[in-house]
Amino acid sequence: MAIEAPPRIARRVSGAKSRILDTADALFYSEGIRSVGIDRLIAESGVTKATFYKHYGSKERLVLSYIEQRSAVMREYCQRIADEHASPADALRSLFAWAGSVIVEQEFRGSPFVNAAAEFHEPGHPVRLLVAAHRDWFSEFLQNRLQECGHPLSGDGADELLLAWDGAMSGGYAGDSIAAAAALQRALERVLAER
Repeated sequence: MAIEAPPRIARRVSGAKSRILDTADALFYSEGIRSVGIDRLIAESGVTKATFYKHYGSKERLVLSYIEQRSAVMREYCQRIADEHASPADALRSLFAWAGSVIVEQEFRGSPFVNAAAEFHEPGHPVRLLVAAHRDWFSEFLQNRLQECGHPLSGDGADELLLAWDGAMSGGYAGDSIAAAAALQRALERVLAER
């Protein structure tokens, strides 16, 4: 069964709050978090300043909601892939094939998590902490699938896959997206062959 790509934002909130988060998602991803001001977010969301502050209170809270929502969508998508494939290797192949298809899209701008971490330099900043938590979860997800495959060093394999994922996301944006997507698939197959 083919699995649809995750939506850019899961529809968990409604009305003005959702419009603000949807707008932030699109602008933060395409232009960067720090380059987008509150006035622009408010104008493009079609809400008032009072509505913005009622729902988010500050740009930082909106940024944290953006990261949390991106992570939640990715978690749900990965779990759905794992649930819909009897073989953990096939689940990983499906996930990495999806990533490869995203990397070659014209509007692709790299990993939203790596991009956010690059904009917030302080290691203890709440954005960095959310990104670290997401990466820890993703590494564990990869490790669990490799362990289910019988990989002898599933932690090491997960580290390799996470770094290959990061490299493909960055290289796909900064360079040859087709080569990056293909290299990501090869990295997965090499790790799976170690079983």
